[in-house]
Amino acid sequence: MAEGLTSQEVADKLFTSKRTVETHRQNIISKTQMKNTAALIRFAVSEGLVG
Repeated sequence: MAEGLTSQEVADKLFTSKRTVETHRQNIISKTQMKNTAALIRFAVSEGLVG
């Protein structure tokens, strides 16, 4: 997602469904208490999880 991929593109790369990708993203957003995907990506960058 940080690379600008859609949920379907991520799903294709991981050989899973779009719904699975969306569910995982929502679970991560919830657990990190972020408001949305953009906030999650900012958080991941600031923590050095993505380049």
